[in-house]
Amino acid sequence: MGPLNDVVVLDLSRILAGPWATQVLADLGATVIKVERPGEGDDTRRWGPPWLKDGAGADTAESAYYLGANRGKRSVAIDFTRPEGADLVRALSRRAHVLVENFKVGGLAKYGLDWPSLRALNPRLLYCSITGYGQTGPYAQRAGYDAAIQAEGGLMSITGEPDGTPGGGPQKVGVAVADLMTGMYAVAGILAALRHADATGEGQQIDLALLDTQVGWLANQAMNHLVGGVVPGRQGTAHPNIVPYQVMPAADGHFMLAVGNDAQFRRCCAVLGRPEWADDPRFASNAARVAHRAELVPLLATELRRRPAREWLDALSRETVPCAPVNTLDQVFDDPQVRARGMRIDLPHALGGTVPMVGSPLKLSATPVEYRAAPPLLGADTRAVLREHLGLGDAQVDALAAQGVIGIEPP
Repeated sequence: MGPLNDVVVLDLSRILAGPWATQVLADLGATVIKVERPGEGDDTRRWGPPWLKDGAGADTAESAYYLGANRGKRSVAIDFTRPEGADLVRALSRRAHVLVENFKVGGLAKYGLDWPSLRALNPRLLYCSITGYGQTGPYAQRAGYDAAIQAEGGLMSITGEPDGTPGGGPQKVGVAVADLMTGMYAVAGILAALRHADATGEGQQIDLALLDTQVGWLANQAMNHLVGGVVPGRQGTAHPNIVPYQVMPAADGHFMLAVGNDAQFRRCCAVLGRPEWADDPRFASNAARVAHRAELVPLLATELRRRPAREWLDALSRETVPCAPVNTLDQVFDDPQVRARGMRIDLPHALGGTVPMVGSPLKLSATPVEYRAAPPLLGADTRAVLREHLGLGDAQVDALAAQGVIGIEPP
């Protein structure tokens, strides 16, 4: 049994930030009821190709994007823009511990599904709202998208090669990190609020903004600016506070060199056959190396280009100098460590065959993560959830389906 096996989550979110949070909660044992619009569902269901293959190897209508953030959930298709559908969601909220939504500020009020309305029905409810800019402030009514938030929240200004160099200019990260990090902060907030609710019986609203999250995890770069008064720029793969700590060239490609302290630098110099660099006043300490970055990095590059990356990786690793290959994703999932840690899993899917998925990085010794089900088909659990949680009979469910209030899939 997962640590959250007694928690019921009503998931009104879509796309990535909210679904990422609720997938983590599902992995930890929570019952996650994903409410989707009949006939449409989560927008990401249509964000393909690629599409999942069925047992015969043919494309299905299940996109890889949707599959990546909806494991372990139950899909209930309800049109809550209709009064009967809103009534069903309100009834489900009475029995839920957590509700997650990412509608625009005030967007659910007209259906009676906003925080004040549902708090009146269920005072213990934790109502997690995820928006681009938060529930307050001058930008509260704006729509927020990950790429825009990466730009506006400063991440693009420190990501990519410097201006004036080949490939220079702002870059976004290769995955939607503002969404993903907001989802992870949502998990943290929900777990903290559950402890408060258990202690006091009191629910609360959790107000999460993508922009707040993006600013919040600028981490050392933000502190470099706030403390040092300097606006950091783009440095490619280089680290603003540590040298050498960046992708370096080899005879046949590149690899990551991540020297974290002076002792590691001395060993690195010995491997390169240039032990005298470790005693050079320009390079003897990390602070000196940062100050003389422009002199040191070309010297290192000249030496490293003499041998293939694999030879350097083996030699440096033997001397416990941190380094790593720059893997492509096929190499990542073939890596023996990644395989040993269970980071690639396969789950049976309703359309036949299995769906490959990325495993959870959470390793709990007493209450391990459970992979209970592949991402559900749209409306696959409507009948069962309405029966189990609301006590509706088949005749009532069929009547609601005939009116278009709910969707039942597959037929």
